[in-house]
Amino acid sequence: MSIEVGGVVEGTVTGITKFGAFVDLTDGKVGLVHISEVADVYVNDVKDFLKVGQKVKVKILSVDDHGKIGLSIKRLQPKKPEVPEGAPAQSANPARRPVSNDFRGRPAGRYPAGPVSFEDKLSKFLKDSDERLTDLRRKTDSKRGGRGSRRSG
Repeated sequence: MSIEVGGVVEGTVTGITKFGAFVDLTDGKVGLVHISEVADVYVNDVKDFLKVGQKVKVKILSVDDHGKIGLSIKRLQPKKPEVPEGAPAQSANPARRPVSNDFRGRPAGRYPAGPVSFEDKLSKFLKDSDERLTDLRRKTDSKRGGRGSRRSG
């Protein structure tokens, strides 16, 4: 079986590192499944998803001039359905309850309920940032003696 970009092959996990997993393919060729291509969810440790000696199906993403082969496992997994607008998101941990009714997991009442434009997000960010900087300046100025509050000697 030849190694072609876009092809799907089966291989065996031969090594796991903090940045991904090496998979032995046909004809003694070895490819790398980068940590970002292991699963559809955030992967903190590849060992939580793969074990050495495990058989896996991988999609070939790239083959460079030096023979390095880029692989993906997550691109073979079925896509999770999108959460419809306004519907509550399902928690990965059923025992954990959402803090609010906001489907984005943010505190209710602080953010608009509908879709937010980029300009609105940017203006909110700038406003929050200015408020935080002002608070920080007040705190550091009071520790240094403050602006305009000269000590009389």
